Amino acid sequence: MNEIIKNRTFMQCPSFTASMEKSDQKNGVEAPSYEHHRTGEFITLPAFDDTVTCSSYLDLLDTRRSERVYTDEALTQEQLAFMLWSTQGMQQMRGKSGVAYLRPVPSGGARHPFELYIAVKNVSGLEPGLYHYVPTEHIGEKKVTIERLGPLFDDYETKMNDLLVGQKWVTKAPVMLFVSCIPYRSEWRYNDAAHRAMLIDLGHVGQNMMLSATALGLGSCCLAAYDQKLCDEVFGFNGIDEYTVYVLTLGKVKAKKQND
Repeated sequence: MNEIIKNRTFMQCPSFTASMEKSDQKNGVEAPSYEHHRTGEFITLPAFDDTVTCSSYLDLLDTRRSERVYTDEALTQEQLAFMLWSTQGMQQMRGKSGVAYLRPVPSGGARHPFELYIAVKNVSGLEPGLYHYVPTEHIGEKKVTIERLGPLFDDYETKMNDLLVGQKWVTKAPVMLFVSCIPYRSEWRYNDAAHRAMLIDLGHVGQNMMLSATALGLGSCCLAAYDQKLCDEVFGFNGIDEYTVYVLTLGKVKAKKQND
């Protein structure tokens, strides 16, 4: 029961003023970079101007549901580009310091501590593999560049089943988005008050992902259950400075009958 009380207390609002007084930002430490590039092949996806199929916000809210059964149809590169941009695209620099960027999702202090990684199983014209979204390539533009990290696993269904702790249905999704957290981006400003705020920010990311999928006429499902160690190992995270925090499946679903 003590652990439950500790977790309940964690959900309460701490003193941000006290925490910020002890922060690295307050002590004059240079802000952490938003650059998180590796050395893989960079691929710029096509424009997604005419990709959205849902034009009514009310229909969007009425339609959004967690979907776990997908067809064998491939997604388009345009659909993938819209999903990535609408979740973590960099729209403009905030202020003169260059340490914060506005994005389609809100984040405490515009710190945006998250990165997007993609497991591509079936996207038209895109080689199956593991990718990383590089939003710093197109600040202020509705363009998306991804970095190829490597091939998919040899035994995809077995490996993905292990990563998602036995949720076998996930292996049918043509795309899976893995969200990682780089906590120091927020800790730099908010010190020990950063972590509760980052969890709130993560909810914004998940909602944007699901609404964006619905706007494309696709199905999605957010997952909080996964094997932490295995997911971190797959993408090369050390589990401290960067680690997996969320997963989303994405794919086309069968049209529902009118009386369903």
